[in-house]
Amino acid sequence: MPADSSSPLSVPEQFTDASAGDDQIAIRRQRRNRAFANGLLGSMAAIVVTTHWVDNPGFATLLLRSGAEAGVVGGLADWFAVTALFRHPLGVPIPHTAIIPSSRDRIARTLGRFIERHFLTADVVLAKLRSVGVGHRFATWIALPSSADAIADTIVDALPYLIRSAGSPDLLNFAHRTLGEQLRQADFTPVLGRVLHALTVSGEADVVFDRAIQVAEKLLQENSGQIEKLVQERSRWWIPKTIDRRIAAALISGVIEVLHKLQEPEGDARLKFREAILDLIHTLQTSPEQREQINAAKNRLLEHPGIQAWLGSIWTDLSELALQDLQTPSSKTRASLQRGLSLFGQALATDEAMQKHLDSALERLALYIVTWRGEISSFFSDVVRNWDTKALSDRLELVVGSDLQYIRMNGTIVGALVGCLLYLGTWAIS
Repeated sequence: MPADSSSPLSVPEQFTDASAGDDQIAIRRQRRNRAFANGLLGSMAAIVVTTHWVDNPGFATLLLRSGAEAGVVGGLADWFAVTALFRHPLGVPIPHTAIIPSSRDRIARTLGRFIERHFLTADVVLAKLRSVGVGHRFATWIALPSSADAIADTIVDALPYLIRSAGSPDLLNFAHRTLGEQLRQADFTPVLGRVLHALTVSGEADVVFDRAIQVAEKLLQENSGQIEKLVQERSRWWIPKTIDRRIAAALISGVIEVLHKLQEPEGDARLKFREAILDLIHTLQTSPEQREQINAAKNRLLEHPGIQAWLGSIWTDLSELALQDLQTPSSKTRASLQRGLSLFGQALATDEAMQKHLDSALERLALYIVTWRGEISSFFSDVVRNWDTKALSDRLELVVGSDLQYIRMNGTIVGALVGCLLYLGTWAIS
């Protein structure tokens, strides 16, 4: 009895994944249908053999024999056609058989073109996105407390792995080298100039100036005793200490008075300070020598062992704190994520303008992806082209093989009916 597989069908190794359970169901269904088709063909063959043993067969026997003979022919023809799609029937390399394995490259090209022309087009993609209403559906979904919790749990579960991966010595050394090189090559003078300009325009430079004066006054008052001691050490031996103390107090008082004058908003010292900052900004923008000096100082600072050690410890300290928090049941990171996602979902669910903006962003992204349709279709073609021919044949047979067995059944039944009709026709004529 012919069968359309030289070995029992199994799930191809290249395709074993989470769908293996569905594949096993398909395999059992195909085996059941194949057994029924083989049984039907075998029944027709048995009828043919049995009716030939009948002596002096009558009309009914001859009619049954003719139908069975035609059924065997029809069943064998359809068995050959179905089997020839996937392999050589009976292992004989008959021309134009094993069509799918021998046409793998053509199937790959056709599949790629089909995807490119009928799926990855702007009209198809945009129509699908607009019919789905991604923005509204996403807003409705993420507004649910369970959704925010699920997203937060997923992120929290993934963060420890990401943090540990980012903290690997090789990656840290690479980041250290790359970032260090970028910082050494970076020109900080434009940044420094913009910072000083922003401080001047916003008035923050005056705040810094006032704070510096306050600090200087406080230092003078706190160190008045030390100043008196210095005055006495430098004074003549015959000058009374009372005079020395008065001189020290006068010095301190005079300096504090000068500092108070410096705090006047439109005083000469304040105006000169502002002019000095403006001159420095101009120098930073125009002087190559000043630029070289600042960048050299920056590089010396970056190469200092203390700075190097501090920079190296930042990631370690932050990652340890994050991991400790993520491992606790009452993780602040998890709670913050849940709260933030929930608030975001509630705001998005009531903001139609934002939903439309999200839809527009997705449409722009989709249109950008469509521009890569040639590369995407080539990817599908290359994947199919690299499949093992037997694996490809087994996969396609697994998908459509069960239905193809119905073709064999129908071929056997239709052949038998045609055989009966032909016998009746010739009998009527004769």
